[in-house]
Amino acid sequence: MARKQFDFIVFDWDGTLMDSTATIVHCIQAAARDLGLPVPDERAAAHVIGLSLQSAMEVAIPGVDPKYYPRIIERYRYHYLNQDGGLTLFDGVTEMLDDLVQQGYLLGVATGKSRVGLDRALKTSGLASRFDATRCADQTFSKPHPAMLQELTQELGQDMQRTVMIGDTTHDLLLAQNAGAAGIAVHYGAHTPDDLQALNPLFAANSVPELHAWLNENA
Repeated sequence: MARKQFDFIVFDWDGTLMDSTATIVHCIQAAARDLGLPVPDERAAAHVIGLSLQSAMEVAIPGVDPKYYPRIIERYRYHYLNQDGGLTLFDGVTEMLDDLVQQGYLLGVATGKSRVGLDRALKTSGLASRFDATRCADQTFSKPHPAMLQELTQELGQDMQRTVMIGDTTHDLLLAQNAGAAGIAVHYGAHTPDDLQALNPLFAANSVPELHAWLNENA
């Protein structure tokens, strides 16, 4: 199949490929609770998904003594590591990625996860071989800074104008805008459809099969 608009398709991980939003929210809340800090509500905790851990905790639990943030991150990791083995991919993810690889697209990941965290998730999910390049928040600037997409396109020799970023948060869409790439939203993750639509994504999918179908027809 001839590629129409894009050669390089970059995915966010949590809330886009992996069904992990509720677990991340719970772990952020548990970390705050462990330390007797104000516990963010679900919307506030979900809003920071996709940022680096340091940035996420500073936004989700603002106004506390800076000395607490390393401790919050430690408690978050404790809770997350006790649960991430049970996380699953959204239905249709493996089939979609296999199809895109077969069609000749280059695939990437740009995520707020750490390098260790993404490597663990790729191994557990069996998806490592599908991706040509990946970038994590502890390797470069956190979203929505354009560095992740700039570095990925440079690494693979790709044109930013023929690159698309797919994600479930405004951080992903702003990353795409800041880098000069196209952005596609998914409505089944952390941020609300209204928040995502305010950034005028090229397309918004309500499920992985819907995203897969759109990419087959339009990408």
